[in-house]
Amino acid sequence: MNKIILIGGGGHCKSVIDVIEQEAKFEIAGIVDKPELLDSKILGYSVIGNDFDLEVLAKKYKYALITVGQINSVLSRIKLFDLAIKAGFSLPRIISPNAHVSKHSKIGNGTIVMHNAIINANASIGDNCIINSKALVEHDCSIANHCHISTNAIINGGVKIGAKCFIGSNVTTKDNITIKENSFIKAGGLVK
Repeated sequence: MNKIILIGGGGHCKSVIDVIEQEAKFEIAGIVDKPELLDSKILGYSVIGNDFDLEVLAKKYKYALITVGQINSVLSRIKLFDLAIKAGFSLPRIISPNAHVSKHSKIGNGTIVMHNAIINANASIGDNCIINSKALVEHDCSIANHCHISTNAIINGGVKIGAKCFIGSNVTTKDNITIKENSFIKAGGLVK
């Protein structure tokens, strides 16, 4: 089984660990986090380095995934994604076995699809995205790079979401609308 490094050890990392364990395509080799957390454990996995160790770790491990969440800002996820690519890691798609992803959809590199999410036919998801638990991305949607579609959000058919957007929990969009780049939609909203 291929080994993978997780970059970021907070709450989102814990949810990602559960998905990776259930998907059973990768073995978690360790977690990259703050220097002061070196040798501590997160759900049984050791913190084996920090951001400055990425190039060295890339010589030993081929795969990495950004496991920092995206609530306040997407900037740290983008920075870490770029650092991981520059270090030489491959960033795979991680898809929960409890999610439904249409074979007619496209999922970008470094994107995670969490438990009970649904991605329907002809949907396209960019790189380094989080499609969180119970999110619905309907047919013909396009979600650009570095977006977080939060828990239980409903993205209706034909919606176009620009890069670096955060769509909060329980948000519902009208169909065939465009959400511009860098948008932050608060939880529970209706977007028309």
